[in-house]
Amino acid sequence: MFLYLLSALSAAGILTHLWRDKSPCTRGRVAEVALLYILPCNVGLTGILSFLGHAFRVDEIARGIGWPPGSPFQFEVAVANLAFGVLGLVCIGRRGGFWLATGLGYSVFLLGAAYGHIRDIFLSHNSAVYNAGPVLYLGDIAMPILILTLLFLYGRGESRPPA
Repeated sequence: MFLYLLSALSAAGILTHLWRDKSPCTRGRVAEVALLYILPCNVGLTGILSFLGHAFRVDEIARGIGWPPGSPFQFEVAVANLAFGVLGLVCIGRRGGFWLATGLGYSVFLLGAAYGHIRDIFLSHNSAVYNAGPVLYLGDIAMPILILTLLFLYGRGESRPPA
């Protein structure tokens, strides 16, 4: 599953970057380096891959979520994922306010999705693989909390040039 692969890729990039970094290892610097990898990998690539699944593997993804196949709503979810995927990839060349806007928007999207999944679990007893479990806890809850925490720490870190 690409959630684990992209998270491992981000972690490897972060650890390697920090290990080789000559800058002082402050909380702000660690948050900056973490966002440098998490935004393109866990927002950008995840968004693009999620778009591909929701747009081109519609019935398979719907079944995995516990949705009825062929829902036209799924294309809207695909395009939202594409938008965040593009923003996450553009984060490679941007910082500051662009990172903040991308991270905040993506976090709101994921936490809203988490609410919908949790509601579906309680109301419909839907424990489908893409509705409950690691996708919910790691992807839709832990990732936005991590991104918001890193954005907070990055914003409180040493001064940087404006984006």
